[in-house]
Amino acid sequence: MTRRYAGGVGVSPTKYYALLSGVIALIVTVSTAIYIGVASDHGSATERSAPAREGAPRNPAAPASTGMWVGAWSASPVGAEPGTEVEGLAGRSVRNVVHTSVGGTSVRITLSNLYGQSALTLTHASIALAAGTGTAAAIADTMRRLTFAGNTTIVIPPGRQVLSDAVRLAIPADTDILVTTYSPIASGPVTFHPHARQISYVADGDLTEDATGVAYTGKVGSWRYLTALDVLSNESDGTVVVFGDSLTDGITSTENANRRWTDVLSRRLRAAVAAGQDVPRYSVVNQGISGNQILASGAGRPADNQAGVGRFHRDVLSRTNVKVVVIDLGVNDILRNPKLADPNRILNGLRALVRQAHARGLKVIGATLMPFQGHRGYTEARENVRQQINAQIRAGKVFDAVADFDQALRDPYNPRKFRPDYDSGDHLHPSDRGYERMGETFNLQDLKGAAPAEL
Repeated sequence: MTRRYAGGVGVSPTKYYALLSGVIALIVTVSTAIYIGVASDHGSATERSAPAREGAPRNPAAPASTGMWVGAWSASPVGAEPGTEVEGLAGRSVRNVVHTSVGGTSVRITLSNLYGQSALTLTHASIALAAGTGTAAAIADTMRRLTFAGNTTIVIPPGRQVLSDAVRLAIPADTDILVTTYSPIASGPVTFHPHARQISYVADGDLTEDATGVAYTGKVGSWRYLTALDVLSNESDGTVVVFGDSLTDGITSTENANRRWTDVLSRRLRAAVAAGQDVPRYSVVNQGISGNQILASGAGRPADNQAGVGRFHRDVLSRTNVKVVVIDLGVNDILRNPKLADPNRILNGLRALVRQAHARGLKVIGATLMPFQGHRGYTEARENVRQQINAQIRAGKVFDAVADFDQALRDPYNPRKFRPDYDSGDHLHPSDRGYERMGETFNLQDLKGAAPAEL
């Protein structure tokens, strides 16, 4: 029997209910799609989208972000953290605190298991703006869950690294960022960067998205797993990578104060751009490792504190949108060599780095080696090696441009040592004032241009 319903259309009951079910299903489908689309803007747990292309929005329905990917922060993996060989950091949340060079509208991170001997399983990761300096607390509404190829769980094989999906989050320049990971499974040792000059935190249990920071009672002066933070930026057109040893790592700078010379350079560059000066709009990232040498690596496989010639591709050429390389390396090759170092071998090592950069079209600025008289490793013979290397650098026979840190920081009455107020006290590393002087001395105009056709 056919009945007439609203609208006067004659439909059988069976067809009517089938049509009604279809309409309900359609409404549920559309509502779910809208919910997931909105949630993905905030890195919600509901997000399961495919990895974003560079410059492409994760949610096609959302307004497209503009700009380019640049490095906002980075740190070189140095070695295996002592005491984590068996368990790693299983059952604990690791909250790294890092400081941005430039800002952006979206962000992504790189995590490394370079020194792990087993697969690293992370089931939860997040990113947020810190609520202040020297705290594990986050600004609650900035907390975002991170995914990897759309999944919240990622397994990183030994010796490998992984890039997260991009997540929409306004990242300011010159700001502390919290990146937190959680692993429920034993996987050691932990790949880390010691001497961070920045306090990071750890808590028991999965507190990855906890914004209060109250449970993060464990403190550490190292960065764990995290090796890079990139932003999609309208403020920057590329990245300057500074490659060096403890003098770049900033080992004697004040903790939690971002007073490494690279921090000073970054702030100067941003201020110059804001003032309308004719300088490039670049971010600055720090790839310094304390104790690093150009030619010699530490023990282990892979080698701890890998030599500059070995890590240059990983730590410089593989960084995001690199435009210029700054090299401040060589003092440890002089001081840590059990015999008298050969200046020509050190110079050839530096030139090898420059050739790699030039092959990528990158300009290379090199620093003169600063004085170290008064340090326990000082000898007149080693001083002579330093002077020979600096003579070649100043003569333009190594780099495209020169940052003469030696001249800027040496004592005018005794050029073999630091000026007293630039000395941290160990006669090898600068004080905060010395690092500031390095950053102030650097010629921003040298960042302009590309690699020459022929050095």
